[in-house]
Amino acid sequence: MKENQASRTAQSMAIFRALESARPPKERLFADEFAAMFLSPSMRLAARIAKKSGAARNRLIAWIDRRWPGGRASAVARTCLIDRTLRQALMAEIRQVVILGAGYDSRAYRIEGIEDARVFEVDRRETQAMKRRVLMQRLCPFPPHVVFVETDFMKQTLAEVLASSGFDRDRKAFFIWEGVSNYLDERAVDATLRFVGSNAPGSQIVFTYTHRGLLDGSGAFSVSPNVLRHLQRAGEPWTFGFYPTEVASYLHARGLELKQDLGAIEYGALCMGASKDEMKGYEFYHVAIAEVRKREETSCRR
Repeated sequence: MKENQASRTAQSMAIFRALESARPPKERLFADEFAAMFLSPSMRLAARIAKKSGAARNRLIAWIDRRWPGGRASAVARTCLIDRTLRQALMAEIRQVVILGAGYDSRAYRIEGIEDARVFEVDRRETQAMKRRVLMQRLCPFPPHVVFVETDFMKQTLAEVLASSGFDRDRKAFFIWEGVSNYLDERAVDATLRFVGSNAPGSQIVFTYTHRGLLDGSGAFSVSPNVLRHLQRAGEPWTFGFYPTEVASYLHARGLELKQDLGAIEYGALCMGASKDEMKGYEFYHVAIAEVRKREETSCRR
């Protein structure tokens, strides 16, 4: 990502959420009333038209799906899955939520019951500055349960920035790490997951990752060249991925137990009843859910 520039890929995610939220209440998978607020004027106009006209919305969605096959459907389905997992954590009375690389994520303001938790939004200064300016247009006073934590995953440790923001590592926490790991390097990913694994047993993390086979060429995927060109133009190329067969052992070495690992075809079918063809183009994308193991099980951890 370029210096002093808010994330362009975060805005892409926002338009996908805005279009899903524009559907009638009985048809949409979630309602994100904040998503359209983060869009450029032209994209905001498109989202407004999509909300007023079902036909216009369907045409726009069809155009996006042709240009970036699987991207929108994957984003919508993974948003639904992470929302569901977060609600389950809140029902289990986890009262600390950490959103890593929060971008324009609005879960702290739209998930029912999250106001009873302490939410730590962790991201780069540029992205957070824009987000706060936008949110203050609607949220005044600003919700007291949200703490903004500025960081750069490549330069600072989570332990440092969260400790100074009031995070309690002795209490269970729920971590969301959506759409971030694929932009980092091996050192940053390792440090982040080791930190999560060092928290209170029973803490959970839901995170997304890219199949490494897409990055090293060893996998056969139907990804559109438009996706990779868009990332290059945005200055946000993918740099890291996992082989799915190695995720469980990788997490185990860092104090975490893998509970679930779903590829795009699987979470698309689970969350929106999508067919394999609807998710084609993003088969390489995964959502994983893991839990911090008991201390006695992690005493020999490297």
